[in-house]
Amino acid sequence: MNKNNLSKNTANITQSKINWNEVQLRMKSNFGNDIFESWLRKLNFVEEFKNYILLSVSTRFIRDWITSRYLDEILKIIKEFNKSIVRIELKIQETSYENVDVSTKFINKNENVSFIKDSFLQYNRIDQNKSFDNFIIGQSNKLAFEASKKVTDNLAYYNPLYIYGGVGMGKTHLLNAIGMSLKSNKKIMFISAERFMYQFVKSIKSNEMVKFKDYFRNTDVLIIDDIQFMNGKEAMQEEFFHTFNALVEKGSQVIISADRAPNKLSRIQERIKSRFAGGLVIDIQKPDFELRYKIIQLKIEELNLLNTSQIKLSEDIKKFISTEIKTNIREIVGAINRVVSFSRIYNKEPNLSEIKVILKDLLNLSENNVTIDQIQSIVCKFFKISKNEMLSSRRSRYLVRPRQTAIYLTKILTSKSLPEIGREFSNRDHTTIIHSVKTIEKLKKSDLELNSNIDALKNKILYNKNNEI
Repeated sequence: MNKNNLSKNTANITQSKINWNEVQLRMKSNFGNDIFESWLRKLNFVEEFKNYILLSVSTRFIRDWITSRYLDEILKIIKEFNKSIVRIELKIQETSYENVDVSTKFINKNENVSFIKDSFLQYNRIDQNKSFDNFIIGQSNKLAFEASKKVTDNLAYYNPLYIYGGVGMGKTHLLNAIGMSLKSNKKIMFISAERFMYQFVKSIKSNEMVKFKDYFRNTDVLIIDDIQFMNGKEAMQEEFFHTFNALVEKGSQVIISADRAPNKLSRIQERIKSRFAGGLVIDIQKPDFELRYKIIQLKIEELNLLNTSQIKLSEDIKKFISTEIKTNIREIVGAINRVVSFSRIYNKEPNLSEIKVILKDLLNLSENNVTIDQIQSIVCKFFKISKNEMLSSRRSRYLVRPRQTAIYLTKILTSKSLPEIGREFSNRDHTTIIHSVKTIEKLKKSDLELNSNIDALKNKILYNKNNEI
């Protein structure tokens, strides 16, 4: 199948009529389970018009929250199903208490009925599918896994346990696994920082702060996901600080996840950051090749168990995906889902050129962030030469190889044309650029040291945080 046919078929799929259940599944996948359950599940489909859709929510607060944080991304998702939709309209449609599903209620005979609706336990959602047993372990996450297991064996052994890393690295999975292991004999509260804030504001408005404090301070294990979203809310941070202290003093376990280290949190009180740093702080790194490959293998096996139509991918395809998609685990799983869907739709195993089309946006994730100047600076530092020396016309061997390496990396890591690359390397002719690229490609086949250097430089360039040289 050529690229044009593939694009046409993809276009036909994306122009189909909106199915709200499918939109919800896509929102859950894109935003993550916690945000979906806390906010986006509250969106109710009302009606689809020619160029917009009408959705409803139960309160003005929920409407404003979704509008300010998620609406643009939701519109992008909806446009995948119907490209003619250009806007979303939200109306407030309050739900009567009698219509609330009884499964979402937490009934305590000693409490007022007014506190049952929208109760805290409605959001204490532990996912049965995320346990220690199905967490895939590699060098990048092994320490976080072992520490999480230790907490379940010996409560408050580390207090707090603070796990941080980029999106899609498995932080929420580990937090959920801890909750799963302890829920049978401990009182667990697993909540996102956003949901904690929502409940805090709601409790103030309904004059229920005493119950709010009692509930959170009487739990055995408090697990809070994405603590970075608590930034800037001074009154809520004040309450969290006292809740945190009360729990630690009575020997309860506090477990926290974030996208950055405690000292990097913005607009969070210093005393809170200090408390976080006083526990065990663990960073989940980006998955290495072995872990990425293992994830692909296990994901394919899992999907085959769920479907009678068995999918097989060649070793070359699996290695290609493992090599090229390095951002996070969620991206890898999403890539496999796409490839498997393609295989089942067209009843064939995709070849490498089709894989590149299917995963085009994922394969180019890092490209837009890479500049030629950045490549040159990192290569110069690696080989201990100056940029002036690299860009000079001198032909000394200790300069030629780094120069060729920088040109080769520019060719494979950016979308710049040969003339554009030549101009950035002191106006060298495009034939010189071609020669440099071919020289490195030839040497890579036999020179193990060069191969190692190329891989090290690629990692430095692609995952160079905050453009630090």
